[in-house]
Amino acid sequence: MEVDEPEGVLLEQFSSMQTIDRDDLVQQMIRLVGENINSAAAKFYLEMNQWNVQSAVGAYFDLELANSTLPGMIFVRDVTVGEGESVPPNTRFVKTWRVQNPGPDAWPPGCVLRYVDGAVLSLTERVIAGPLDPYLSTDISIDMTSPAQPGLYQSKWRMSTATGSFFGDVIWVIISVEVAGTLSITQQFDSLDQLGSRPANHSVNRNPFGTPQQQVDTQFDQVGPHAADSVNRNPFLSNQHQVPTLPSKLLF
Repeated sequence: MEVDEPEGVLLEQFSSMQTIDRDDLVQQMIRLVGENINSAAAKFYLEMNQWNVQSAVGAYFDLELANSTLPGMIFVRDVTVGEGESVPPNTRFVKTWRVQNPGPDAWPPGCVLRYVDGAVLSLTERVIAGPLDPYLSTDISIDMTSPAQPGLYQSKWRMSTATGSFFGDVIWVIISVEVAGTLSITQQFDSLDQLGSRPANHSVNRNPFGTPQQQVDTQFDQVGPHAADSVNRNPFLSNQHQVPTLPSKLLF
């Protein structure tokens, strides 16, 4: 019986797999399926098929690809820490990516951004991205720390469904660790810019003898430290036009 070339290659690879080590079987399945599956998902399919790699690969393509459509993700830009930006050693920073759902379907619940390969710059291996409606963008941030030794470091991250299937663009964090790196100073200035504008002045005249209207005028029309001198102290005016004040000095 003649066998198509791709199927023949797979059968040849299957026939050479004589190991019973389960970690090796997981890695073999990942190599056969590609980057759209992680170790947890590979283990799941292998356990379903009594650790038979050939059956597990067939189940993956039957269930994962035929019965479901993976969402999409487009990398938009680096919000913080551009590619190759200089960072001092042992410096904490926040890496933020902006990504977009190109549609037509919303992201399902449980989508996460996962660390895949490269330098380990964060204690966090995954961060929840949450559902995202079609054609909308979102920012995803992760706390990271630069390595102690100078050099060029890169870390690979990918979006994943709750079942472990990768989708969308590969996104990276690439930093150049240098003693004279300027990233920490840059992010400090960014933090100051995000503190917001100066709060409005809500000072209120607390003179217990002032009329309500004069208290409002004082709140919104502060004319200076000598504003009190403008009060009419004519003793012949009626109480309606005169504002009594406390004496500044008691006489005995």
